Amino acid sequence: MRGKWIAVALVIAVGAGASFIWHQKSRSSHAGHDREEKAVYYCPMHPSYQSDKPGTCPICYMKLVRKETSPAAPKELTLKELMGMKPGEVCLLHKCKMGTCMVAMTEEFARLGKCPHCGEDLGVVIKDFAVGGYARLTLSDEKQQIIGVKTVVVMKKPLVKAVRTPGRIAYDPELYQAQQEFLQAQQSHQKAAAGGLAEIAEQSAKLLESTRLKLRLMGLSDEMVAAIEQAGKPDRTLLYSEAGGTVWVYAPVYEYEMPWVKAGQKLEVEAPGDSGKIIEGVIRSIDPVLDPMTRSVRLRAVLQNPEGLLKPEMYVNVTIRLDLGEVLTVPPEAVFSTGERNIVFVAKPGGAFEPREVVLGAKGEGLQEVKSGLAEGEQIVTSGNFLIDSESRLKMALEGMGSSGSSGGHSHGG
Repeated sequence: MRGKWIAVALVIAVGAGASFIWHQKSRSSHAGHDREEKAVYYCPMHPSYQSDKPGTCPICYMKLVRKETSPAAPKELTLKELMGMKPGEVCLLHKCKMGTCMVAMTEEFARLGKCPHCGEDLGVVIKDFAVGGYARLTLSDEKQQIIGVKTVVVMKKPLVKAVRTPGRIAYDPELYQAQQEFLQAQQSHQKAAAGGLAEIAEQSAKLLESTRLKLRLMGLSDEMVAAIEQAGKPDRTLLYSEAGGTVWVYAPVYEYEMPWVKAGQKLEVEAPGDSGKIIEGVIRSIDPVLDPMTRSVRLRAVLQNPEGLLKPEMYVNVTIRLDLGEVLTVPPEAVFSTGERNIVFVAKPGGAFEPREVVLGAKGEGLQEVKSGLAEGEQIVTSGNFLIDSESRLKMALEGMGSSGSSGGHSHGG
């Protein structure tokens, strides 16, 4: 009888142990479930924002990502997959001067093709970007011949920008007089300092600084002022020219061209009376103050005058050439400007023409830089694009009327 009770007690103990183990497992399972419910979601663009449930970031409206204990490797996306995503669905990571930029691939950023933070090229070219108000159209070979369609291949070419402006050989007695006043003020200050009278020396120092400032405001650089100081006399070429000497040329640079022009650059001068003669010079300074009437600044350059051909007050043609390197270019006539956008038409197989919005860069000698919107090797229209533009707009309008039920059965572009 006693052995029977021992067996019953053993069964109860085993059952209790099993129940305890099952209870602990159940609690562990519930705890894991609770932890799963309390998972943390964060914004890849703004990691400081976190949430306990899925959703979108209130700052950039990107989809929140669940924070993993061991982060998985990011999925490799092809360009087609990347551009097929909707704005805000993906961040584009790229290395740049600022470290690693995370850029929300919105339509605006995709069109520009540049990182909004550091300005570097994202390497994204939009090939099938819809242009509002335009439709893709197809033209037969006969119609292309009638409207005179011509195309070229988009290529990278050396781009040289030329800044052209009218100039004149300087006759500047006012600047000559200002230089003379500066030198006299310098001599007076040296004498006052040597005399030992502090009050007179202080006044002469203020006068010297005033005459120096006047020269700076008249457009001379610190280096040019120092050269006058070292020479000890004003520059007489501001009054007359001599064969074998030098002359100054003054030329205006308009506001929109100012970023391209710097002191130290070379320029070419062509005298109208001797159009075959090109004389090279160097820009010495640029006026620090913009002329509010002409919206320009004046550059000053020194020219050699070996034959004495250049005379004061003579008008000349000035050209500044800038080498911008090898960039993606198109002929200027290929770009159709609407005032708000720049459109080119890409020729596709089968007589199809696709409107494409492009972002332009610098305009050079017979070439236009394209920052974004085209890829090297594509065919674009250079002649007949005005009529293609009209056809594309008309087709878009007809398609819009057809979709609204106002018109039907229209086709265009045969």
